Amino acid sequence: MQNLHLAPDNDDEDLYSGYDYQDNLLDDLEDDQGLQQAIKTSYGQRPALPLAPGIGPPGTGFRMGTGRLVTGFVPESGQNRPMTSVKGAGYTSAGRKLFDPLNQSSAAAAGGADKGGAGSTALLETKQEDGLEEVIKQLEKKVNLLLEESAIANCNGKLQVALDKAKEAGRKERLLCKQRDQASLNEQINLDLTYSVLFNLANQYHANKMYSEALNTYLLIVKNKMFTNGGRLRVNMGNIYFEQKKYPQAVKMYRMALDQIQNVHKDVRLQILQNIGAVFVRMGQYSDAMTSYEHIISEKPSVKAAFNLILCYHAIGDREKLKRGFQRLLKVQEHGEDDEDRYYQTVDDDQQQRLLIEVIKDDELRKIENERRKKAEYFILTSAKLISPVIEVTFAAGFDWCIECVKGSQYPELASELEMAKALTYLRQKDFAKAVETLKGFEKKDSKMAATASTNLSFLYFLEGDWKQAEKYADLAMSTDRYNPYALVNKGNCLFSNGQLEKARDYYQEALSIESTCTEALHNLALCHKRMGQLPEALDHFTKLHSIIRNSPHVIYQIADIYDKLEDYDQSAEWFMQLISLVPTDPTVLQRLGDMYEDSDKSQAFQYYLESYRYCPSNIDVISWLGAYYMDSQYADKAIQFFERASLIQPKEINWRLMVASCYRKTGNYPQAFQTYKQAHQQFPDNIECLKFLVRLCTDLGLKDAQEYIQKLKKAEKARETKQQRELSGGRKHSGRAPSDNGSRRSSAASSSTAHRIDSGGHLSAKERITSADSDGHSSDSAGMARKREADHTYVDPLGDLPERPKTAARPKPSDEDEFNDTELGEDLLPE
Repeated sequence: MQNLHLAPDNDDEDLYSGYDYQDNLLDDLEDDQGLQQAIKTSYGQRPALPLAPGIGPPGTGFRMGTGRLVTGFVPESGQNRPMTSVKGAGYTSAGRKLFDPLNQSSAAAAGGADKGGAGSTALLETKQEDGLEEVIKQLEKKVNLLLEESAIANCNGKLQVALDKAKEAGRKERLLCKQRDQASLNEQINLDLTYSVLFNLANQYHANKMYSEALNTYLLIVKNKMFTNGGRLRVNMGNIYFEQKKYPQAVKMYRMALDQIQNVHKDVRLQILQNIGAVFVRMGQYSDAMTSYEHIISEKPSVKAAFNLILCYHAIGDREKLKRGFQRLLKVQEHGEDDEDRYYQTVDDDQQQRLLIEVIKDDELRKIENERRKKAEYFILTSAKLISPVIEVTFAAGFDWCIECVKGSQYPELASELEMAKALTYLRQKDFAKAVETLKGFEKKDSKMAATASTNLSFLYFLEGDWKQAEKYADLAMSTDRYNPYALVNKGNCLFSNGQLEKARDYYQEALSIESTCTEALHNLALCHKRMGQLPEALDHFTKLHSIIRNSPHVIYQIADIYDKLEDYDQSAEWFMQLISLVPTDPTVLQRLGDMYEDSDKSQAFQYYLESYRYCPSNIDVISWLGAYYMDSQYADKAIQFFERASLIQPKEINWRLMVASCYRKTGNYPQAFQTYKQAHQQFPDNIECLKFLVRLCTDLGLKDAQEYIQKLKKAEKARETKQQRELSGGRKHSGRAPSDNGSRRSSAASSSTAHRIDSGGHLSAKERITSADSDGHSSDSAGMARKREADHTYVDPLGDLPERPKTAARPKPSDEDEFNDTELGEDLLPE
């Protein structure tokens, strides 16, 4: 600061005074690090000095030869006063910008100042070289990037996104070819890129089921002679034809591809032959398919080809070839010999070898070998189950032959599996004795098969209702393998059937703790909670089961039923509607929906009941409800058909006949009503209710038979009173014991089904039910009710007052027939 001279406050002083001031600054130039660093840079720019916040750099550059850096005068405008009378080039009032008229500092920063200050030169050279070749390179990179994104989207299941990316890559690739033609760079054309773009596009078309577009794209590749291996893609074209079920075209494409593949590619040729055999199987040409598979097995045996060959032999029904094919399947080596030994050999001396064996026991290669072995075992078991009923007279003999063959092969452990399959086959054929006998043979075998056999035996005895034996074998299976969830389920089922619900619940919970996805245990646990009245817990378990087993009608029904019991009718109706979408022809579900809508929407309930009747016209509850609905709606003529059907279903029930007659009366068809009452009286001559209806009808119609029916009514009432007195006196004599002949007087054919009551208005009530009538015509009232009733000849028509009869010239009623005039029958004497 000692060399800094500030301008005085006096305005009269010369503004340019002090310019002739010189200081001995040159002596310290060598020690000035800022100056030396500025000299070494490309542009002689001195780096900015670190300043405190809020203080800007000097307004002008460092002037050599003068000692004055800044003047102290600051005008009122706030702008720095220039140090000379001529404004220098690049001067700016912003104190932070450096003097750089050619903008070299920004060019250096963009071009890389770390390269010795050659940034601007490199930027200029880049702009000069940034021509068409660079555009082509960038475009090619974009095409490759789009191909990768398309492939990744396809792997992730986003097929439409993958197709869009493939189309975009195709457009970019065509633009790339056009740019190269314009630049006369045809020798740089990338055929591999073009092939990849077309191949990926065809694959994406195929994945999106756009078969015609895929075939056209494949043809572009196949017909282009510049692509050397394009002929192989005819296999893909054959696969498309196979999916379209155009089998002749598929065979043609496969054979054309086979002709274009050299013999050195043996595995590819065999795969194509396998495809040809599959097409021949679909076409029903089993002889041609057998030729293809036999050639594959002769060249390189495989389990899949041998299994397909057995299927062809089974299709033509050749027993001998089936046996040879099965033996050939057992001889196929899908893995090396002594495969297990090399994983379990012990090397006592070599610790490193022992560690290596421990590592490779569960490596990826080992997993692949296990998958291949499981696949081979699956094909062998399936083949044995398929050919056993065919190769011998009985399926048991066929299973025995297959078991003997398997025991002498490289898969001896499958013999027990085949014996278990034999027992299950007995079970499917309802031969429980043979199934039990076969399963009991496993008791002395290895523990795994013994546990499986005991579990199946427990299940068989449970189905037969032998709870003791079922529980015995369930305990045996649990003792063999305590962590067998199915044995625990069987044990719980036995306890559930015996009424020990809490113990059964514990076993179900233990099975679930071992295997959380055991649907049998979860279902039975929910039923156990429901039986115990724990509806919220049961609902939770059924909801969880529904999340595991989707669209199970039984599970959905249980959920809907529990919601109904919990009085959550909205949820119950929603679940029942979901159930109807799965089983639209279930009459019971339709009836339940009708019951739910009965109070809120009568017409909707009628629709559900009518649908239930259409699928099951023998449900007496639905028939009675429909009859009551039509009676309430004043359509008695339509109710007749339902009551007549009910009388056919329950011929010993007189109430249905009485309802039919009442419907005829309400429609005004009195002759038909009289005939219906008369037929009912002929079948049930001692029925008092029918006689009362006949008396009233004959009286109103003025028929001569009225007196006859009145006499019969009196006799019937006296007989009923006598019978009641005998029952009362017999009860007193025998200390309340029922008479010995009481049961003999009841008809064994009396129906226990329900009908609907007749309410006071003459209509059927869908909520109230009546008890069935006895075969001798008496209603099945209790003795206590009979004692309370007295002989009352009053009568009230349940259908209301009859229309007034027109006055005719009929003779007046005789005085002796006026016994029931001006009398009313009590409601308690109506048919219940």
